[in-house]
Amino acid sequence: MVVPESTYLAPSPADLALRKGIILAGGTGSRLFPMTHSVSKQLIPVYDKPMIYYPLTVLMLAGVKEILLISTPHDLPAFEHLLGDGSQWGLQISYAPQPKPEGLAQAFLIGEEFLAGEPACLVLGDNLFYGHDLAKSLLAASRRLDGATVFGYHTKEPEQYGVVEFDADGNVVSLEEKPAKPKSNYAVPGIYFYDSKVVEIAKALKPSPRGELEITDLNRVYLEQGNLRVELLGRGTTWLDTGTPDSLADATQFVQVIQQRQGLKIACPEEVAFLQGRIDRAKLNESIQKYAKTPYGEYLATL
Repeated sequence: MVVPESTYLAPSPADLALRKGIILAGGTGSRLFPMTHSVSKQLIPVYDKPMIYYPLTVLMLAGVKEILLISTPHDLPAFEHLLGDGSQWGLQISYAPQPKPEGLAQAFLIGEEFLAGEPACLVLGDNLFYGHDLAKSLLAASRRLDGATVFGYHTKEPEQYGVVEFDADGNVVSLEEKPAKPKSNYAVPGIYFYDSKVVEIAKALKPSPRGELEITDLNRVYLEQGNLRVELLGRGTTWLDTGTPDSLADATQFVQVIQQRQGLKIACPEEVAFLQGRIDRAKLNESIQKYAKTPYGEYLATL
């Protein structure tokens, strides 16, 4: 199998030590009821693999090795059963409960001990990213150890997300959370890079009117300090939020079309780990045997 060169850039040993990753996979998934009455939405499939594989591989593309997965106390055992300690992918995965969803920025309060004063990358468990140059963008952001880096993505429905406003020179002038009248069409998708001050800043946040520690408020602090960088994701990158039945169906169809058209999988952690040099052939063979006589195992064998 020949894989496009920039798809899976191999992080250096120094990259693997730059920052730690957090996947926030909590919440009730109420917009997907009744599908999610008894299972976390991040465990339901997006085409041929669990939803959680997509943010997991995004962190791998960003060069992250140590990952904390945060979810509800009820759902954590299922995630642990699925992902284990991450060693099959050359990762170190640990787990922490979020008893009550009180905002995205709460992840840094829950993960304070895990981060231990180091820079962090937060990715939302229901976000899907795909693009030829995605790995380059993620590694570049990970290598910036001062301030925060977030992304801007052009969408026709920015009012559903955090929105970033630019001036005529392309400088960021404001951030708003789900504004009724967005000042631009650029939304901030669910992947965020922060320096070692993020826990300290998160602790100082006040809950919003809806009682949550908003990630937009956290980003606004970095903006006010002059330490926020916004990188625009171009037309070659796809971002999908899988939080509703329609968006979940869109994501499933997108992955199916791309994979069947190209013959290459999206968000296959074994493939990313092997091509990045995180695992060797022997470790890959363990997964091939585990998934023997399935299309997934057959795909791994082609690597």
